[in-house]
Amino acid sequence: MPAPSLDALVDRLVTARRERQAVEAAPFAETVRTADDAYLVQAAVANELDWFPDGERRHWKSGGPSRTATLGHSALPPAGVWTSPARLGDWPFALGGIEAELALRVGVDVDAERAAGLDVDGASDLVDAMAVSIELVDSRYVEGTKAPPLLRLADVQVHAALVLGAWGPYARRDWSAQRCHVTLGERGTTTFTGSLALGDPAWVLPAWLRHATADGRVVRAGTVVTTGTWCGLLIARPGERVAVAFDGIGEAEVTV
Repeated sequence: MPAPSLDALVDRLVTARRERQAVEAAPFAETVRTADDAYLVQAAVANELDWFPDGERRHWKSGGPSRTATLGHSALPPAGVWTSPARLGDWPFALGGIEAELALRVGVDVDAERAAGLDVDGASDLVDAMAVSIELVDSRYVEGTKAPPLLRLADVQVHAALVLGAWGPYARRDWSAQRCHVTLGERGTTTFTGSLALGDPAWVLPAWLRHATADGRVVRAGTVVTTGTWCGLLIARPGERVAVAFDGIGEAEVTV
């Protein structure tokens, strides 16, 4: 029996979001064969749900498990981007995943021509601010984070919502010494040092900017990208206050 079509997967993911009912990933294991397939699904779901009515994609997530891995990129629905301190309320959040991250904000417009020539240093020069961010992680699949990687990419990289702390000036620093503190309710605080898989939050910038401009769009000044977890995936309990602080940078919090 042939694998279901990409359109069938789009329909199931849209329904899963609208009805808050997870879909089984297993039948679609052979449907999404490449990253390009996954990005087509991302775009189709966003179009069906009218996430970007003005065409502008102002918030993104980008990252990967190592510098040798292919990075993934996802434009985030604006309804799920909140300012700290935030409260989850009735927002869908079945998995309860929490990732402590840093978000970067570009200060200039970037088109495909400009993006094509960027390395990490050149892209860093385009950043005007950074903020502590908390990504809430959830999945539209029954299998959750155990769904195949390309299916997770198609599902906006299992994104649920993004909480942004106060913006401050961006500066390069010794990221290997950077400390991040995560507090989950009354369970105490865990500290992570130099624990970003990519080493430098700015590492994602060249690949992300090339991806975001590949369809002829311009990444506008003020666009934000969050850059990967410093704490792995932690699970928050319903009603817990989650607080994240990065020494010398800032903090953010959300009550789930």
